[in-house]
Amino acid sequence: MSTVTPPRPPQLRLLGQFRLESTAGPVDLCGNAQRLLAFVGLRGHVSRSVLAGTLWPDATEEHARGSLRTTLWKLPHGDRPLVRCGGESVALTDALRVDARALAETALSVVRAEAPSPHGPMPMVLLGGGELLPGWDEDWVLVERERLRQLRLHALEALADGLTRQGSPGLALEAALASVRIEPLRESAHRAVVAAHLSEGNVIEAVRHYRAYRLLLRDELGLEPSAQLAGMIPVALR
Repeated sequence: MSTVTPPRPPQLRLLGQFRLESTAGPVDLCGNAQRLLAFVGLRGHVSRSVLAGTLWPDATEEHARGSLRTTLWKLPHGDRPLVRCGGESVALTDALRVDARALAETALSVVRAEAPSPHGPMPMVLLGGGELLPGWDEDWVLVERERLRQLRLHALEALADGLTRQGSPGLALEAALASVRIEPLRESAHRAVVAAHLSEGNVIEAVRHYRAYRLLLRDELGLEPSAQLAGMIPVALR
């Protein structure tokens, strides 16, 4: 007896280039439809007035609301609609999966937890995926991009710290170095790398990383590492 595989829910990808995928493949959308879906996808639920005013800030309220109605009409419709309109609100439907929301939810769960589960899977969504909507320069995108960047950085460092304390330095390094790749000058990320090296007795690796960061900091900003980071390295080896 054959089993029928349920159709995969539609996916909205905002990390990296905008991409909407249905069970039949990629879906082409006009620019305004992309912007609308991205905004609602990030917020989950938004009022029509906020949505219209944000996406068409230079238009009159009447024209902005007309543009909103037209754009909503252009979105794909069918058995599994992407958004739900009710009165003065527009909301994401449960059928649509959004990678940026998954990243935010995972990052928040890591930051809130006292320590990662020693037997739980590595939250891979934190390690890749790219930045939010690169090339989009609207104010609301810039704000959301920075929010997600900071969330990811704090989650990666919290994850690295917890894994180091649990005796998993290899996984801790993976998380810490991912944070360094996102923001090479962020000292807390480099402290996490040094701590992971020291936890498994690799003093030379820790010293090498410290020296490389100290040189980068001097070249880029003319600064020295903080006393907190320097104190992790024996004085004679700095």
